[in-house]
This record gives sequence, structure tokens and C-alpha cells, in this order.
Amino acid sequence: MKIIFVLIGLSLLLAIGFLISFLWAVKSGQYKDDYTPSMRILHDEPQSTSKKQN
Repeated sequence: MKIIFVLIGLSLLLAIGFLISFLWAVKSGQYKDDYTPSMRILHDEPQSTSKKQN
């Protein structure tokens, strides 16, 4: 029965750790721009003006 209490305590500590790291990532701006990466593939890259010589 003691092992169940230990496992519950460890799982709560782990969940709190993940919550803190998620909140830190949100606060530091990791998830601010969710529009640009999905649209980047639709835009062409600019053509270079110099030609490669063989």
C-alpha cells in the first residue's frame, strides 16, 4: 500500500514539472507565431540573379 502513495506522489511531481515547463514556454513566447510556419511552404523562394558556371 505504501508504494501506491509513493507512485502517486512521484506522478504529481512529474505532472507539476511538466506544467511549469509548459507555462515557462508559453511565457517566453514559444507559441506566439503559429501562422507563419504553416504558410511558409506556400511562398516561393526568391530567385537568385547570378547563374552557376560549370
